[in-house]
Amino acid sequence: MTEAPPDSQPLVAVTEFTDPACPWAWGSEPVVRLLRTAFRDQLRWRRVFGILFDDTDDPPPDPAAEARWYEGFVRDVTAHTGAPRPARLHWLTRTSWPASLAAKAAQRQGAQPAERVLRRLRESTFVAGTPADTAAGVAWAVRGIPGLDPDVLRADSASAGARAAVAADHAETRRPCREVRLLDAPGPHPGRAKELADGVRYALPTLLFDGPAGRVCVPGWRPARTYLEAAETAAGTALRTAGPVRAEAALERWRTLTLPELELLTGGRTPPAGAVELATAHGVLWLHPEEAACHPALCEPHPEAPAGPGERAAGAVSPNETP
Repeated sequence: MTEAPPDSQPLVAVTEFTDPACPWAWGSEPVVRLLRTAFRDQLRWRRVFGILFDDTDDPPPDPAAEARWYEGFVRDVTAHTGAPRPARLHWLTRTSWPASLAAKAAQRQGAQPAERVLRRLRESTFVAGTPADTAAGVAWAVRGIPGLDPDVLRADSASAGARAAVAADHAETRRPCREVRLLDAPGPHPGRAKELADGVRYALPTLLFDGPAGRVCVPGWRPARTYLEAAETAAGTALRTAGPVRAEAALERWRTLTLPELELLTGGRTPPAGAVELATAHGVLWLHPEEAACHPALCEPHPEAPAGPGERAAGAVSPNETP
């Protein structure tokens, strides 16, 4: 393959099927960050919010038991991905719609605020253990994000336009390509399309790479190298690749880092100087000091979290492949 010219337009369009409450998608955050850091403007990125928990789903007969079961599922997933998990999942996400609407609406305020909104929404479940599945929960999760107008976000999230955009995402996710419908691959999360009561959808996460050389589909849980190779295969050329970044630069850019992210982005395991360390039930989350000063998991209890001793959201803190 020839190398991409230095001033080329984006060569590859990436479609990411995801959900803020999906534990496999949470575990894939490091490779998403790596792709966007390594290939930068050679990729054009689009997120499709697939709605893992639909608002038409029947509520569980025993919500507490369902939360404990899902807590075990998250524990099994994070054992594979290396991602943090909460000491306690206070409830199972009741619906993905409020978080997905907010993540979609945040895109109107710019790429960087939108990235931080989605990350906070993920951390509300997988760090704090309190899913942002209501308007109040979303408002709690996104407090203090620089460059984000929370009043505009609230209005945009409630708009007919946001609802239509997420409804279109919902429908697109339920039109999976042929290769994932017929997929037969080893676990723990091969990414075969999910059979639903009313049809079929992409497994989450699934990434589609579309370029001059065609389409490459990377579903489920895959090593980082698979995604990098998929981008270049779709491009039909060797993409310009940025090298590792300093830990401090990574924290400045992304505001929070997990150990898998630190390793992939920097090539090492040395935490950024000056980072605030938040212990979880499975590893550490490092926060930029400015992020730590406003992060809801550190600064303010969730408005719907159970009260009482030991109920702080973040502690001192063969798997089911449901997504």
